[in-house]
Amino acid sequence: MENCLFCKIASGEIPSKKEYESDNILVFHDITPQAPFHVLIIPKVHISSMNQIGDLNPDIIKEIFLTIPKLAQQNGISEKGYRLVNNCGDFGGQTVQHIHFHMLGGRHMQWPPG
Repeated sequence: MENCLFCKIASGEIPSKKEYESDNILVFHDITPQAPFHVLIIPKVHISSMNQIGDLNPDIIKEIFLTIPKLAQQNGISEKGYRLVNNCGDFGGQTVQHIHFHMLGGRHMQWPPG
């Protein structure tokens, strides 16, 4: 998508502090971290939200979820725990219309989250 912030980050048009990258996904540090470890996990192809996951992109979503425990292990947060967040739609708090997952760790998380 031409005006999508995360598509521009995925293409390298907008720089980011990368944590991990493959052919299909990009993991980068949030510019306003809410925890000592706070990254965003995105597919490089544009998928607007959870509502657009379908038969054409299950391998990308699978790769995202297989990468999460590896990131947790590499960053020392797997044992104490971490939070994974996906906001979907306006009422869900989604502000960038490109599916993404926040991975937060390194501190005790509160409940309810918002």
